[in-house]
Amino acid sequence: MAFQCQRDCYMKEFVTSVVSCCPAELKQEVNGKKETLKGFNVLLQDTILFPEGGGQPDDHGLIGEVPVLRVTRQGPDAVHFVTSPVEVRQEVRVTVDWERRFDHMQQHSGQHLITALADAMFGYKTTSWDLGRHRSTIELDTPSVKAAQLQELEEAVNEKIRAGIPVNVLLLDLSDPAVEKVRSRGLPDDHAGPIRIIDMEGIDANMCCGTHVTNLSHLQVIKLLGTEKGKKNKTNLIFLTGNRVLKYAEKSYSTERSLVSLLKTGPDEHVEAVEKIQKSVKMLQKSNLSLLRDMAVLIARDFKNNPHRGNFFSFHKKEGDNEFMNIIANEINTEETLVFLTVGEEKGAGLFLLAGPSGQVTELGPRILEMLQGKGAGKSGRFQGKANSLARREEVEAFLRQHCKHHSSEEE
Repeated sequence: MAFQCQRDCYMKEFVTSVVSCCPAELKQEVNGKKETLKGFNVLLQDTILFPEGGGQPDDHGLIGEVPVLRVTRQGPDAVHFVTSPVEVRQEVRVTVDWERRFDHMQQHSGQHLITALADAMFGYKTTSWDLGRHRSTIELDTPSVKAAQLQELEEAVNEKIRAGIPVNVLLLDLSDPAVEKVRSRGLPDDHAGPIRIIDMEGIDANMCCGTHVTNLSHLQVIKLLGTEKGKKNKTNLIFLTGNRVLKYAEKSYSTERSLVSLLKTGPDEHVEAVEKIQKSVKMLQKSNLSLLRDMAVLIARDFKNNPHRGNFFSFHKKEGDNEFMNIIANEINTEETLVFLTVGEEKGAGLFLLAGPSGQVTELGPRILEMLQGKGAGKSGRFQGKANSLARREEVEAFLRQHCKHHSSEEE
């Protein structure tokens, strides 16, 4: 069956009745963590909330005052997930999140238009597409798309938009001969009811379950941002349609104004200004590394020249890297001296190096790793790695100093 959202994609509110409401769970990812949300699956007599399908995400909205967090299709039914129960056989008002819906309509109809013209103009078939949160991609069955072709395609799709070509929805029986003439990548196994065709007059007729605009002029504009290398010798075409283009332009202008303020140059000189800054930064980094190396040598020599130096050396510096620590260790005779070095924030993350007699390092390394909450490994008298926290550095130093005193007394 076709849902009300498919019969009238522009309907924002709809009164229907609740058929069933059953306890359910929704698995979702929040900030990279998987969570299971307890709630209810609701079936309605009909719905204006589109269930995800055909490459298009689902709609969000309300059943009465209850937010709908997910809509999925199960055979002929649309299943609405909510966190609060709704009364069965009750009449309810369903409201769609129109901004999200219209965005999906623009992107999906835009994809149909780009797909049709890319095929007609260059013979590039669409093998899949993805409606992303910020930008969408069409996978084309070609290893590459030339820049001139991209420009020609963009001009062509926008010309069709300006022409205000109607987009019609046709419902056909599966046995209808007209079905054989439309573009399709096949029907889902659990499809039920008539075949839904999206017909862009004179451009394309495509089997599709998604929500679409009724006229290409409602797309406003399409911007082809570029292409990326896809899988298996294919090309991903990145595009924006309608309001997304306006938001992209607004964001780009805001970024441009910020760069004008930061770089003290006009937009046309931004690239050149950044290139100059990058060169300066590289020179400063090179100079800084040279100074750190010289400093490492001086630190080691200062310790070696101290007649009361003992058999333990510890040093911490906020700025530095593994090379800085290894230079110090190389300059000191670690066959006789236990060396503990760290770089990074005093109470935050950083790097560490324990160097010295092989037996002592092998024994002490894992303990130091545990105290610094780090990851690392060792061999040949060196144990080094990353420390998640240097907060216990002084405790580690005291532990190692005590170990060296104990070791010296044993040798005497």
